[in-house]
Amino acid sequence: MVFLSHWMDISAKVSPAFNFTTSPFLLAQASEASEAQTGPIILAGVLLSLVVIYLSSKLIGEFCARINLPPVLGELIGGVIVGVSALNLLVFPEGGSNGTDAFIIKFLESTAGLSPELAPSVADAISEIISVLSEIGVIILLFEIGLESDLAELIRVGPQAAVVAVVGVAVPFAAGTAGLIALFGVPTVPAIFAGAALTATSIGITAKVLAEIQQLSSKEGQIIIGAAVLDDILGIIVLAVVASLAKTGEIQISNIVYLIVGAAVFLIGSILLGRFLSPYFVALVDRMQTRGQLLITSLIFVFVLSYIGAVIQLEAILGAFAAGLVLAETEKQKELEEQVLPIADMLVPIFFVVVGAKTDVSVLNPFDPNNREGLIMATFLVVVAILGKTVTGLTVFGQPGINRLAIGVGMVPRGEVGLVFAGVGSSLEILSKPLEAAIIVMVILTTFLAPPLLRLVFQKPTEATEAVQ
Repeated sequence: MVFLSHWMDISAKVSPAFNFTTSPFLLAQASEASEAQTGPIILAGVLLSLVVIYLSSKLIGEFCARINLPPVLGELIGGVIVGVSALNLLVFPEGGSNGTDAFIIKFLESTAGLSPELAPSVADAISEIISVLSEIGVIILLFEIGLESDLAELIRVGPQAAVVAVVGVAVPFAAGTAGLIALFGVPTVPAIFAGAALTATSIGITAKVLAEIQQLSSKEGQIIIGAAVLDDILGIIVLAVVASLAKTGEIQISNIVYLIVGAAVFLIGSILLGRFLSPYFVALVDRMQTRGQLLITSLIFVFVLSYIGAVIQLEAILGAFAAGLVLAETEKQKELEEQVLPIADMLVPIFFVVVGAKTDVSVLNPFDPNNREGLIMATFLVVVAILGKTVTGLTVFGQPGINRLAIGVGMVPRGEVGLVFAGVGSSLEILSKPLEAAIIVMVILTTFLAPPLLRLVFQKPTEATEAVQ
């Protein structure tokens, strides 16, 4: 390397017209050398990140399980502890810094010879890889939830789920938007955006808790899951509408129609086509002789539907959920469920820890004068967020004896969905700092309060009374 640098300096002096530093050949070689140098370090950083993620999820998850709280809550708390709010162990450059201040980057600099010049690019690569693994984790989670769901029951509770979803979007959106304008004098477009952040439900968090307390297949659980899926679709449409309003100042009806029609065609078409092709799927798997034929063939189906959902501007998780519903109708359902479980145990915790790790809880500090206006608005948004979803249980009809409170509470957590709204609003620069902080606080509290509340309201009345006392 010293010889090459010396030769490049000489060449520049001898022939200024041909500088080796701008030669495409040498630039390509330099790029390859850089990749060869950083590749092993990036891998080491990813491995260290996974160690931190798994340790935090298991340690705090075990603690929560032993005090009768949902382990998923422990994974979220573990993420907060190792994330940007506390220990800052993990790397998230997109959070506002270049990620070089994270412990893992400092550790790589001291143990793996990472140079300060390459640290930002390495941090960005590690963050991107962990984020992709997190997204795959939530895809696997929704596939698993689909496998555990009863399609016939979902269809049967479809009308109730639809009413719950529509009310759960309309009430918090209207109350939040009107309240911000009337009580706090927030301009119309930012108020609409904040109101939109109140609409969607985090199906991942709710579904995980329902599975943990063995209520996923109950009537309440199926209504919650069906409504949460529709909530995601409606949330995507609302996000597209308010983002268009923020960018152009006008609402494009064509985009709304496209999203509604696309979502309906995708979900219904995927299920109908999948049910038609499922006998051929089973026959193909039975004839295959290679190892993992059922799991790999199923994952191909999941990823194809997830890809289609992503490219038509819907969510990849909707495709994964549809794939799970289809394969749950086959005779391979139990066997496939057992094979997917270890994959979910490996990837799903990454998703929940990352959600917690990216959440900046410093906005909850009331001693910072910059946070006080945001905390006041946050109090209002939290009340609207909880009540606006809880009342949805009252809209369930034709189901005597059903736990309506559990349905309402199951719709409360915003989780990663709310963070997406906050992130989009921040990138469009339409949210003030107090309002952005208020949205983040609302997301944090609804995400962390919902799991223990959901477990509480699903207990028998006597057990719930004892727990409160």
